[in-house]
Amino acid sequence: MFLLFEYETFWIFLLISSLMPILAFLISRALAPISEGPEKLTSYESGIEAMGDAWIQFRIRYYMFAPWAMSFDILGISTFIEASIFVLILIVGSVHAWRRGALEWS
Repeated sequence: MFLLFEYETFWIFLLISSLMPILAFLISRALAPISEGPEKLTSYESGIEAMGDAWIQFRIRYYMFAPWAMSFDILGISTFIEASIFVLILIVGSVHAWRRGALEWS
């Protein structure tokens, strides 16, 4: 029983760290403005009324190239060279497997 007193700072820290997020959510729910209406359910695209269906399929290549296109100026030329070497290794491996017949379905 005496060991519980040695960890009283731990229990206090655990209690405070558990209550902080709960209080943050409760305060934001109490103070946030609630506005329901048809305007809230409409889509917004740069101030222009949306045309067509928003549920269209994108090709996977958009998801593959987008991070590189957005962060190329931050990553620099060395990262581009490393990625190019990686893609080159993948291409050489695929060509090698194709020539050996590993990609044939029998």
